[in-house]
Amino acid sequence: MKKMIAELRLSLLAVLSLAVILCGLYPAAVWILAQGLFPAKANGSLIVRSGATLGSRLIAQGFIGPKYFHPRPSAAGQGYDAASSGGSNLGPTSKKLTDAVRRRITDYRAENNLAPETAVPADAVTTSASGLDPHISLNNALLQMRRVARARGLGETALRKLVKACTKGRDLGILGEPRVNVLMLNLALDGTLK
Repeated sequence: MKKMIAELRLSLLAVLSLAVILCGLYPAAVWILAQGLFPAKANGSLIVRSGATLGSRLIAQGFIGPKYFHPRPSAAGQGYDAASSGGSNLGPTSKKLTDAVRRRITDYRAENNLAPETAVPADAVTTSASGLDPHISLNNALLQMRRVARARGLGETALRKLVKACTKGRDLGILGEPRVNVLMLNLALDGTLK
């Protein structure tokens, strides 16, 4: 019986020690380091102008209308709802997914005045795993450029420079594809981003 009580005491001490370390000290240390070394990233990479939060570099927002670049479609809640982040969970054989992608392809071509044979980028018609991917492919941005230039009365050359300025290259020079942050690009277009 004494041995069992000693083992129980040792087990409780281990659980309490680990709880203090893993639930208190470790998170506090990570928070302090993040706030000290990367405060903007640690606080959500928010874009704040004149005291108003315009968005986050990390979370997609829905933009509508011809004068804005449009993000990937969203499956998060009713669309671009950060509180309901998540994919549609529809598999490749799902009729609902196939119908949605076909509809989006038709809408994308019509909206951007594209010929029927023009290939539509996958990211223009499929949702990301989180439903909140803030980036689109460079090809997607370039296909939307003519519509945005026409709606804003801008030259395509000037707009191409802006798209290039908001394009992030491959990570470490080899990972992933070049991508454009839609929020940053649209804020730059509106003159809000300096």
